[in-house]
Amino acid sequence: MTQALRIDFVSDIACPWCAIGLWSLKHALKQLGDEVDAEIVVHPFELNPDMPPEGQTVLDYASRKNGSTAAQVAERQALIRERGASAGFAFAPRTRIYNTFDGHRLLHWAGAQGKKLPLKEALLKAYHGSGKDPSNHDVLLEAAQSVGLDATQARRVLESGEYADEVRGEVAKFQSMGINSVPSIIFDNRYLVSGGQPAEAFVQIIREVLAKRKG
Repeated sequence: MTQALRIDFVSDIACPWCAIGLWSLKHALKQLGDEVDAEIVVHPFELNPDMPPEGQTVLDYASRKNGSTAAQVAERQALIRERGASAGFAFAPRTRIYNTFDGHRLLHWAGAQGKKLPLKEALLKAYHGSGKDPSNHDVLLEAAQSVGLDATQARRVLESGEYADEVRGEVAKFQSMGINSVPSIIFDNRYLVSGGQPAEAFVQIIREVLAKRKG
């Protein structure tokens, strides 16, 4: 019998492991087939809320954050590309990290149109798959249009500053729950899993969550 399952996916557009995790999760759900009828609900998180509009180079950011060298950054990016390929996500070279707050505001608006997950996927592809600047309004509008959202309304949202309080409030809520890294994935409103897990791990996790309902 097919079981319904809510999956809350807390993530940031700037996070490569969020792209890996989301694509792996989608593969896991395909493997599970009729075992589960899942609803993925996307939520915002800001890894770099103080990132300036012009962004920062990946090397400068990694060096400042954890003292990484250029060789270590290159090694980490190679691992990300490898894990992305195994999940079906192709990473482009990324040289800069950008502020993602406007993207999260647009995603909040897209939720009312039933397009939050498709827009999240489009934004992850734009940044991680094509190396585009996700703080640039033209990039955000292009992504919105690509999933069938109205460009005029999307531009109005971006220019108005709407949904800023809602995004900050949601981020604060998850921080108050102890979430400080992403992706953080909550299954069935009860079970928290962190990191961009492989599809096989998500399959096992989901089956365990569903089995616990019967216990």
